[in-house]
This record gives sequence, C-alpha cells and structure tokens, in this order.
Amino acid sequence: MGQYSIKEVETLSGVKAHTLRIWEQRYDFLKPKRTDTNIRYYTDEQLRLLLNIGTLNRNGMKISKIAELGKEELSKQVMEVYADAVEPDSLLDSLIHSMIDFDERRFEKTLSSAIVKLGFEKCFTELVFPFLQRTGSLWTTGAVNVAQEHFISNLIRRKIFVAIDNLFVEEKEDSKRFVLFLPEGETHDVLLLFTEYLLRKRNHEVIYLGASMPIVDIHYIIKRYKPNYLVTFATVPLGETSLSSYLKKLLPDGAKCKIMVGGAQLEHEKPIHSSSFIYISSAEDLLAAIV
Repeated sequence: MGQYSIKEVETLSGVKAHTLRIWEQRYDFLKPKRTDTNIRYYTDEQLRLLLNIGTLNRNGMKISKIAELGKEELSKQVMEVYADAVEPDSLLDSLIHSMIDFDERRFEKTLSSAIVKLGFEKCFTELVFPFLQRTGSLWTTGAVNVAQEHFISNLIRRKIFVAIDNLFVEEKEDSKRFVLFLPEGETHDVLLLFTEYLLRKRNHEVIYLGASMPIVDIHYIIKRYKPNYLVTFATVPLGETSLSSYLKKLLPDGAKCKIMVGGAQLEHEKPIHSSSFIYISSAEDLLAAIV
C-alpha cells in the first residue's frame, strides 16, 4: 500500500496543499490518516479519490457538488471526462491513475487517444514529459514504487520504439551526427529515446548507445565516429562526481563536438559557461541548438 505525504499528494494530483487542507476541513470525503507520531499521510485509495476530485473540479464541477457524489457516480463522471479529454491536466490525471493501478488498458487508451488528437510529438512534449516531471522527483525519493516506475516507463518506451521504427530517415547535406547516451549509473532513458525520435524525424544521423555508458567508451566513439554533438541527461546524482566535473571529462583533447545536457541535476548545479556545452530543458531547446 502506498503512503504519501501532503507534499507528494500535491505533486501527483496538482491540488495545492492549502486547497487540500480547506477541502478536508469543509468536507468529509478526504480525511488523511496519521502515523504514530501524528504525521498525516494518504493511501493509494485516497490519492485515487483526490485525482478524481481534481479532474472534475478542473472541468467545471463545484467541489460542493462533487462531495455529494457516491463512489460509483464519481468514477462514472471521471471516465466521461477522460473519454473526451484534450486538456493536459485531465490526461495527466489519467496517466497517474494508470501508474498507481498498474492499469495498462487505461494507459494505452489515454495515450493512444492523445496521440490521435495532438500528434505524437505534441503528445509527448505537452503530456508525457509533464507527467514524467511530475512523478520523476517522487521516483527518486521512493514515494512512487519502483515497480510502478518500471511499469509506466516501459509502456512509454514501447510507444517511442514504434514511432522510431516507423520513421523514414533521409540524410541531407545539413544532417548532423549525434551520439546519445546516459552516464554510468543512469537508467532513466525515456527522454533520451524521445530525443532520438526528434533527431531522426529531422533526418539527422544518430548513434544511440543507451544507459550507463563509461566515459572511456564515449571517448572511443568520439574518435571513431566524429559526431557533431553528444546528448546526455542526468536525472540522479553522479555518485561522488559533480555534473560539472563529469561534463569536463567527457571531451578528450582535440575533440570538436559539443555536449548537449539536460535532466533534473541541472537544477542542483551552476552550469559551466563554455561554448562546448549546451543546456536543454525542452524539445524546443534541443532543436534550436542544432546549427
């Protein structure tokens, strides 16, 4: 059974802690449990309920009306919203439901519908990555179970693999060479895979090395392949090495390529000011940097 703090519930549901406390005071439908030391927490069932409440509230239903609904009617109303949803917040709620409940059918229905309505690239930039940002910090703290993380990540990966396989890449005069990889110990490769999709769609050459690559092997491929860019992401701490130190070690003497780097660890370190490093926080940053 999951056990979530009010801050973690705020992150997953998008409902501010202040609003949550007001609802708890005025209505009886959501009462947190308490630990032996009187710290409030919420269960999986309460999180599901709050996701449902937040979805209906954001779609125009007053909280006083929601409080009057029985469990079955509440679920019915929410499913009707999900069926026609185009707003990112409602779709995000549905994906989080899928993760919590290990509900592959709901995930497939939500994401496939969003891809049809928004297109693959827009679906990922406006839905999937906000979802990963909302849940990612909780994966590292353990608030979201590792099994839930792997379940949802593998479903997302599967979608990207299919999209990449369906691309026809035609190299052009302005095509650039990219090497995509993650540092040693880093396994969260969904962003890296989507980057491969974006680059191949735009007819660039890509060598995808994947997760946990030693620096010595990056040096080897730089010398053999002579890429224009290296692309990597750091979402978890790099052991005893700082991100800045790691990036400086990536380029061997004489290398002319540039390094594009993104990921949550950028929020914890000051960037290196150098023409060799490009910091990316979105697909737009990535594409704008390719010159």
